[in-house]
Amino acid sequence: MQTTTTRPRITATADGEGVVSHAGSRLLADVADRTTLTAQLAEELAGLRRPRSRHDPGRVLVDMAVAVADGATTISDVAVLGDQAELFGAVASDSTCWRLLDQLDTAQSGAVARARAATREVVWAQRAELTGQPFPPARAAGQVLPGLVIDLDASIVVCHSEKEQAAPTFKKTFGYHPMLAFCDNTGEFLAALLRRGNAGSNTAADHIAVLDAALAQLPDAHRHGTPILIRADTAGCTREFLAHIRSRRDDALSCEFSVGWAITDKERAAITAIPASVWADAIDADGGHRDGAALAELTGVLPARSLAGYPAGTRVIVRRERPHPGAQLDAFEERDGWRYTAFATDTRVGQLARLDARHRAHARVEDRIRCAKDTGMDRFPSRSFTINTAWLAVVMLAVDLIAWTQHLLLHGHLAKAEPKTLRYRLLHVAARLTRGQRRLWLRIQRSWPWARDLAAAFTRLATLPIPAG
Repeated sequence: MQTTTTRPRITATADGEGVVSHAGSRLLADVADRTTLTAQLAEELAGLRRPRSRHDPGRVLVDMAVAVADGATTISDVAVLGDQAELFGAVASDSTCWRLLDQLDTAQSGAVARARAATREVVWAQRAELTGQPFPPARAAGQVLPGLVIDLDASIVVCHSEKEQAAPTFKKTFGYHPMLAFCDNTGEFLAALLRRGNAGSNTAADHIAVLDAALAQLPDAHRHGTPILIRADTAGCTREFLAHIRSRRDDALSCEFSVGWAITDKERAAITAIPASVWADAIDADGGHRDGAALAELTGVLPARSLAGYPAGTRVIVRRERPHPGAQLDAFEERDGWRYTAFATDTRVGQLARLDARHRAHARVEDRIRCAKDTGMDRFPSRSFTINTAWLAVVMLAVDLIAWTQHLLLHGHLAKAEPKTLRYRLLHVAARLTRGQRRLWLRIQRSWPWARDLAAAFTRLATLPIPAG
């Protein structure tokens, strides 16, 4: 049999010089330096540095975050940077990383959070100088939403071995059930709380803790005086949590909520009492007419006791639509022929269709969670709950580094690409290091489709403004 091939013949040798891989990940490391993240972490964690130690704790955390953004799933994967000292400099060993994570107790985790918040203020100021806006607008149904939007949700992370505080979950799996908060405008990972696998989805105390941590991450100039919408699913629809959101107005925070509302017999009775003429047309994700979907307000039809204890002005809005094939319906929906969902909000004005579209955009948090799981949150590396909590902090740093890089340095599709795409196109690119003109040159293969994008990102980074003060 005659063999045929279209691949060029090669001869492999081990005598190359100056070739490095994962060259694009150096961009993330430099973003951490240029946005002051490395310096902020070094200052906050200075107490953890041992006398005559070689590695600064802040730099170690940054290197771990860069490795996680690059695709690392274990602490030992930091070697992807350490094996290329000519590109990334001196990188701590995995044993040093383990020891640092083990030291990040509650107090030190608070220090990391303060460093992240201080850096975020710098990043938003840098973006304001570049674009005139500190953060991009959030959108729903083709329209801009005013101010900032924070999405809260919990997600299960399956553990395949015994880990401290891992437990059976409501989905019949075993692992953790962290509560998470993301900024919908920027994609930044604002806050998280690692919890047991059997932690309740609607635990008001956890929602409050994560929301307060997320609000503390917003730069002070934008936390006050900017409308902030907090979105959550039905797990966030507890009297305590919504009352807490309302109470933040006493701190000069202009907060509103849009949360899922469970449909029970009271709601079904109210739906039955709604005249057919009251139902208003719904709109789709682009703002156009949505066939087979309509909206109505239940607030005045529900029994008064249904809203007892909720913040004054709470409204309940129901949506009906024809169910898709295979949809699971209850007996009421089977008989009625419609599928119903509802949400609660304290926004006083606005068309029902716009308020509904704004709430349905909360589904984007699922994409944020999926990307976070693709950036280290899909597994936890240790049996220790303390180390796993610290690992989650590293994941937040990694997600933010990617978001900041996209907002400050990348354009077009790359500015919206998911982590896997960025790794293939930019982060994992190989290049050659050469010396000349008293500098180190990173020479990217000219035929690589995204070579110019990566080179342009490094150029923009070098001219990135650092706000005074």
